[in-house]
Amino acid sequence: MQGSTINESQNILGYEQEATSSGHEHQEHPDLRMLGVVVFLVAESMIFLGLFSAYLIYRAMAPVWPPEGTERELLLPVVNTVILISSSFVINQGTIAIKKNDPVALRNWFIATAIMGLTFLAGQAYEYSQLAFGLTTNLYASCFYVLTGFHGLHVTFGVVLILGVLWRGRKASHYSKESHFGPEAAELYWHFVDVVWIILFILLYLL
Repeated sequence: MQGSTINESQNILGYEQEATSSGHEHQEHPDLRMLGVVVFLVAESMIFLGLFSAYLIYRAMAPVWPPEGTERELLLPVVNTVILISSSFVINQGTIAIKKNDPVALRNWFIATAIMGLTFLAGQAYEYSQLAFGLTTNLYASCFYVLTGFHGLHVTFGVVLILGVLWRGRKASHYSKESHFGPEAAELYWHFVDVVWIILFILLYLL
């Protein structure tokens, strides 16, 4: 009887130690969500790197670049560039606000960023409508549409992410200074889109 009681006590103690150990491990389990976002952006960077490399190779092999008769307008792309770069500072204010437990300011800054992103896309669509060359006019034209179109797709996805943050943050308690992965991930992605555009703008419009 005494041996049975000892065994039961050991079993209970062993269970409690296991439960405590499991809970301790769970508490110390790192949050790898942001690392996942970074890995995703690195993968996307490789795609853009391949496209940029191909463009530079085509440019180096061509006797004249861009081909004669290919007109490049700078005014609208410059305006679009200013809008997109400025939006990075705007979205950063949103994440700063939520780290100060100000969900209202987060919402306002993210709304402004979404509007700026949509304005950029509208400007790009208008530029397409005014261009004197089409997708198959020459090699430069093909590269231009592929690069700007692929980037525009990423901007669209970025706007969707921002709208997702706004939707999930419609409850004031959803994001706080302790829990703000969504806004931070959207901001990091948006900065990535901006950096890619700066490189793209230099390659397509200035060189």
